[in-house]
Order: sequence, then structure tokens, then C-alpha cells
Amino acid sequence: MTGLPAPEQVAAGRRRHVAAALTATEVLDSVEVASFLDAALAAGAGHVVGLTGPPGVGKSTLANALVGAWRSAGDRVGVIAVDPSSRATGGALLGDRTRIRKDPEDEGVFVRSMAARDRLGGLSEHTLAAMVVMRLAFGRVLIESVGIGQSEADIAFAAETVVLCIQPGSGDSLQFMKAGIMELPHILAITKADTGPAARRAVADVEGALGLSGPRPDGWRPIVLAVSAQTGDGLAALSAAIDTHRRWLAEGSRAGWLRAAQARAWVEDAVRGRFGTAGLQAVAADLAGLDPTRPFSGRRALLERLSARLGIGPAGRGDPRAPIA
Repeated sequence: MTGLPAPEQVAAGRRRHVAAALTATEVLDSVEVASFLDAALAAGAGHVVGLTGPPGVGKSTLANALVGAWRSAGDRVGVIAVDPSSRATGGALLGDRTRIRKDPEDEGVFVRSMAARDRLGGLSEHTLAAMVVMRLAFGRVLIESVGIGQSEADIAFAAETVVLCIQPGSGDSLQFMKAGIMELPHILAITKADTGPAARRAVADVEGALGLSGPRPDGWRPIVLAVSAQTGDGLAALSAAIDTHRRWLAEGSRAGWLRAAQARAWVEDAVRGRFGTAGLQAVAADLAGLDPTRPFSGRRALLERLSARLGIGPAGRGDPRAPIA
């Protein structure tokens, strides 16, 4: 495939190489792309932060503030902004120019806007590949999800640190408790802290909700804080909380375990998305033995094997939802 740079070129962080890699990796079923992404996954060292929450909570404003703070500290930042999709074209409705403000001359920040398309979990199907490329090129990667609320769980597939944004006075803490989404975030950021008493009440409500939910399976105790992207109040505390979780992950084998679990989840999701539950059952043994260091090659091999069993050729003939013999 032409246009796919070497992993070391992407790691250097030049925009043209990052852009070329992102474009090339949109074709996930290519052998060359799968091998490239596996190599990039192994070599990448950037920390991935997922910013999630319902529409209108202020995710984009907070994302801008975080990018500005990280750049001021000298960090190189990659941003993936997942937008709502146009029903007519399937493309992103907003795009990065209206979501993330950046200096066009600044080589230290790169923004990629993606359409969510038909994904119901808050991320585009190509977000994972883009994350791997960004993680190779930048020390910090920020994924801002589309913001659909209670069903938004895909962020846990991609991010190492999940930040859930909650708006004061919205009743979100109770809604998220019902949805079980409180099991996902490592940090809960009450936005619009400049609202004063409303923000303080929201912090208390969320802390109370967390007290009822019990400890997380991984042992991490979520951090709750209030932040105002407009005034900057709490922004330093939020950045420090993100770094605290990053250091916690670096202890022992936590980061490696998380990436391995995510890799298996990526492949399972790809099989389920194309072949349903029957597909998962058909390759259960293969999934159990999946090499988590090569998930993209493993994904391609499993999908190719299932396609062959169903008689789906290169042109896509056959029904991917047909029963698997």
C-alpha cells in the first residue's frame, strides 16, 4: 500500500507522516496496515485520556483548556474529536476547526476529527487505529467522544484514563448510577465550577453516588473535582489527577494488563459487529488464545476466517449476518 510511512517516521511527530498514517489506516483489513498498527501499538508510549459525558456538558471547552495547558507545559498533544454523523453523507457534522482551537503553525498539536457513523458507544470504528497512531507520535492523546450519554462505553476500549464530565444541576449523577457508567471513569469532573453552590452540590452528589457503588475491581478510587474551563479554576487539579492515574497505572503490570484487556475487547467487538454472537462463539477458542501484542493482525485473521466460512468474497458477496455453520 502506498502512502503508509514507517513507524519511526510517525514517531518523529511530523504532521505529514501522522496524517498519511491516519489516512492509510482507515483500511483496517489490509495485511500491511494490520502489521503497521501492531508495530505502532508496541512502540507507542503516549498516555491516552478519554473525555466523555452528555451533550452540552462542556467537553469541547474543557478539551481546549487541557490542550492549552499541556502545550504550555511543553507536551506534544494529539487530539481525536469524534463528531455526530450526517444522516445524508455519514460524515462529521462539526469537524475539528469548530471543536478544538489550535495554532496552525504549532507542530506540537495535531487534531483529527472523525464521524461516529452508526456506532452507539460514542466512538468511531476507526478511533482505535487513530489512537494507536497518535499514541506513537505524541506524549499525550486526548479523545473527545461524541457525547451520547448513558450508552457511551466505547471510550473504555481506547483510553487509559477516562474523565467523565458532569454538569451541575443536571441530575446526571443519578442517571449515571442507573446506567452503570460510574464503573468506567477514573476521574469525574464537575464542569462549570464557576456556578458556585450548584457545582459544590454536584460534587457532593457524585461523591455520595460513588460511595454507594462500592470499590472498583481494579482497586482505583475515582477522583471527583470541580473545574471551570472558562476561568481555569480546577484545571491544574484535573491535569494533576490525570497524571496521578497515569503514575498509578505505571506501577507493576497494571498498564500492560489494561492494554491486553483492551486489545481482546477490540477484537471481540470487531467480530461481534460483523458476525454477531454466533461469530464470537465460532472463534471462542481463537479469541482465548489471542496474542494481545498483535490485536490488529489477529482481528484481520479472524474476520478473514469467518468470511471464508460464510463464502464472503473480496467483493463482499454473501451475508455477514447469516448463521455460521
